[in-house]
Amino acid sequence: MSNDLDFSTVLASTVHDMKNSLGMLLNSLDEVRDSVGEEVRGARPFTTLEYEAQRVHGDLVQLLSLYRLSEEKLSATVEEQLVHDFLDEQQAHHRRLLEGLGITLEVHTEPDAEEGYFDPQLVSGVLTNVINNAIRYAESQLQLNARAEDGWLVLSVEDDGPGYPEHMLEVDFSGTERIDFSTGSTNLGLYFAERMAGMHTAGDRQGFTRLRNGGDLGGSVFELWLP
Repeated sequence: MSNDLDFSTVLASTVHDMKNSLGMLLNSLDEVRDSVGEEVRGARPFTTLEYEAQRVHGDLVQLLSLYRLSEEKLSATVEEQLVHDFLDEQQAHHRRLLEGLGITLEVHTEPDAEEGYFDPQLVSGVLTNVINNAIRYAESQLQLNARAEDGWLVLSVEDDGPGYPEHMLEVDFSGTERIDFSTGSTNLGLYFAERMAGMHTAGDRQGFTRLRNGGDLGGSVFELWLP
């Protein structure tokens, strides 16, 4: 019997268990929210608990997805999607949390972006991570937008916060060398987003992400470009 231990497999299994436990915690929080009064539901500690649990759950989902990608066990299932309905689902997923934080999330879909071809699970994972990050820096408003540009479907998340630091606007997040665990922000989420975007291809075109500041709300703008 071999004593060799595949640490990456053990770690992935542990992360999977943690993700499931946090999922159960979030479900329990939903049940508690439904059973208590408005004063408790709107209390800042309750909302902070829910936000942090969702954020860590999202981080674990990212880690598992990147592990599966490295093991060649993750692929994109690209299907036609009704874009506005898809974005409405993302809005609904965050509605309760946003209401507790006093933040609005509006959905805007341009007429030429009503349909698109992408993997809904992969794209949902990217948008959930970006929205959770935007919540941290937003003053009171978020936007989830869709537009078509030069044959690309562009999904974007905007906030009314201070915007991305200048150095982040110049970084290529496609390589792991940009992940630095010695700092307070690893940029793992942006690396994850870039990898998930790159799994969407059409001919010689490959999906990618783009960061900028400004937009309708004057803060940070994350863009996911899908072929």
